[in-house]
This record gives sequence, structure tokens and C-alpha cells, in this order.
Amino acid sequence: MIARLVALGRRPRRAANCTLNSIVYSPGPDPVSAYPTVRFMLSANSAAQCPPDVGTEVAIAGRSNAGKSSAINAITHRKALARTSKTPGQTQLLNFFELRPGQRLVDLPGYGFAKVPPAMKAHWEQLVGDYMRARGSLLGLILVVDARRGLSQQDADLIEWALEQGRRAHLLLSKCDKLTRNEARETLRRTLAELDGRASAQLFSAVTREGVDEARAVLESLLIKSPGDSGIRATGAD
Repeated sequence: MIARLVALGRRPRRAANCTLNSIVYSPGPDPVSAYPTVRFMLSANSAAQCPPDVGTEVAIAGRSNAGKSSAINAITHRKALARTSKTPGQTQLLNFFELRPGQRLVDLPGYGFAKVPPAMKAHWEQLVGDYMRARGSLLGLILVVDARRGLSQQDADLIEWALEQGRRAHLLLSKCDKLTRNEARETLRRTLAELDGRASAQLFSAVTREGVDEARAVLESLLIKSPGDSGIRATGAD
């Protein structure tokens, strides 16, 4: 899906302060009080249906059945904010969640589900592409990757696409509870080597809650516009 979104021009810059254990962040807010007013806002089937492009937001993406909905629920400390399903490909729209006034988390349609009709896949590509190209309030991307599968080419393409547009990226290696401790550590080491400093990564499990606090802290950091963050790149920029 992602490969056709854009033809990449240059290699994105390396992420600053990236280490083997991912970028170091300060502890996040208490999970109970972090988002006391979090709510589902709306679903958008086109850029025109998105809420006003003000404030800041972070997109969360991943292959179908990678655990996006479970990650959203764990990070926001809500059991059913995002609907979970054993059937891949259930997220078909841009789902906007208001974390607090002026700050949003946006659930993107899952990709990589073979049973989705080609016309629907093409629509998702257009929807996500239009959103990521034009959304000025979008500052970062959280990519959920099943730790047992590792990075796919579609995952890598989406990371490059986000970075090329001037957004920061962070990976959640989900379902790490399905791996042994040594397997999980090796998966993290290998993933960070593949990323080569372009994005940060961590282990994550919505079941055992491993990495949930770290992921919440990352989300908080991505929602803050850094002094050098220029937002989206101008069309035709070198």
C-alpha cells in the first residue's frame, strides 16, 4: 500500500540521541490522569471531513492485526476507546481521538490485508496520502509492528514517507509477550539496526503492559512542536 504513496527523493536525517534501548524520554504522566477527558471525535473518509487543522496531532499506523487498537487503549488507559477486532482490516477511516483540547491521536487504516478489494486499497492509499501530505498539525508517527514479524517493506516505506515530510517516527514492537526475553531483546536490537537512527523503537505489550509508560511518554513528546520543527514540506521542495 505505502510504496505507491510517494516517490522518495532524499535519505531522511538521522534521529537525534538514538541508542540501543531507543530514545530516552522522561517518565510520562500518570496513566489514570494523563487523558481524563480523552474521547473519540470523528471518523473521516476524506481530508475535507477531518477536524480543523489546528493544535497538534500524532498518527498511529500499522499492518492489519498488528495491535493498533490495543495499543491506543493501553496508552490512553481506556478499555474500549478504540475497537479491537480479531478480523484484520477493520479500521477503514481516519479515526480522530481528542487526548486533551488541541491534542489528538489519529488512527490510520491498517494495511497489508490481502482480502481487501483493490478499489478499497486504492482509496486508503489516497486517503492516507492526502492526510499526511497536507496536515500541518501532524507532528509525528507511531508505527505498530508485530514483534514476531519484524519490519515489512510497507512499514519501512511508511517510515521513510513520514520522515521525508518532516515528521518524527517511533516504533512499537507489539506483542513482545509472545517472545522470550532473549528473542525480544534481539528483535529490538535488529530493528534499531535496520532503522539506522532514522526512528526510535521500543518493546511493547498491551497484555503485560510492558513499554506502555514509555510509549505514552513518547506520544507526549511527539505532541510538542520542537523549535526546529518546520512542519510539512512545501510541494516541490528539494
